[in-house]
Amino acid sequence: MENVLNKESVKRVDKDLKTFDLKLKVEVLNSSARTAIDAASSLKCEVGAIVKSLLLKADDGFVLCLVSGDKKCSLNKVKKITGKKDVCMANADDVKKQTGFTIGGVSPVGLINKLEILIDDKLNRFQDIFAAAGHPNAVFKIDLNSLNKITKGKIMDISE
Repeated sequence: MENVLNKESVKRVDKDLKTFDLKLKVEVLNSSARTAIDAASSLKCEVGAIVKSLLLKADDGFVLCLVSGDKKCSLNKVKKITGKKDVCMANADDVKKQTGFTIGGVSPVGLINKLEILIDDKLNRFQDIFAAAGHPNAVFKIDLNSLNKITKGKIMDISE
């Protein structure tokens, strides 16, 4: 397998992390972290400590929701928060176009477009949380407060 750290998408994430805090680094896993369950088993942590980055299409725009791995994103809560009528999961093409990442490796940092970011308040149950770093085998460890600062997101109740 070619070196994951040399992939352009992973380098974008690494650059954003280093710019924010030199202690943050991309970790490459031997096994896939494509799903929250896979990631948790690779990292030997609770599924809830995995950050799922879910791109939602909201009317004519997009919202990136960072949800605890053991929760589901509530489309109704997102509708109320954003004031949008039509909110649904974005398709794979939109995910790639809006974030610069493919599904399974969507990172909350290193995005190619500026997106509104909503962060699940249920992530506050964990000291350390893990988010994808631009590739299904790459993650980074961060705490909720730092994730909020680096993404300029809003911590809210968006899960069920």
